[in-house]
Amino acid sequence: MNPANVSSIETAKFDRLASRWWDKDGESRPLHDLNPARLNYIAGRVALKGARVLDVGCGGGILSESLARVGANVTGIDLAPRVLEVARLHLHESGVQVDYREISVESLAAESSGTFDAITCMELLEHVPDPGSVVGACASLLKPGGHLFLSTLNRTPLAFGAAIAGAEYALNLLPRGMHHYAQFIRPSELASALRAAGLELEDLSGLAYNPLTRHAQIVKSTQVNYLACATKPR
Repeated sequence: MNPANVSSIETAKFDRLASRWWDKDGESRPLHDLNPARLNYIAGRVALKGARVLDVGCGGGILSESLARVGANVTGIDLAPRVLEVARLHLHESGVQVDYREISVESLAAESSGTFDAITCMELLEHVPDPGSVVGACASLLKPGGHLFLSTLNRTPLAFGAAIAGAEYALNLLPRGMHHYAQFIRPSELASALRAAGLELEDLSGLAYNPLTRHAQIVKSTQVNYLACATKPR
């Protein structure tokens, strides 16, 4: 593991949610609600059946299992041990196959570069000390022509209102202190990190979420939560 790019405070936050990760009405509710839109975004750009896919910061496996269910060969990695335990246990209930590993993306890149057709990294970059290091490691792990999918929060007043003031305090959808506004990432900053890693930005789209209807959809505005797709040149 790369101790320079992991925060024990951040991993502890997610470990505290471990036992309730698969409760669709609990504290992980937004992850469940956002998952279909994220999966559709990925599936619309990559042929997942038979593809080798890495889910970085997989948590309890919500996206990992969805990718496996549509035919991808999925490896999920995370540094929160209790959450990974829940992910492995849930495989007995779901019946799908995912290879879960407790390893940093930097360490995985050092041992097996150029091996994945697609990589997903959802809501992780704003929780690590060095987001650029994660992007660089993902680029190394991709095969030429492979796709990297990222989601994160924009550093805007609207994102602060939605993700912190709204989700954490007003609506109690997330534990208080889950996010730190200073760690939110502007699209221009993410684009710069992608270029530095040798990747080409293919798409940038917003992800809108209505907590009352529990509906998420892809939109043009990237002012709050957004998705990015980048490719590795052949």
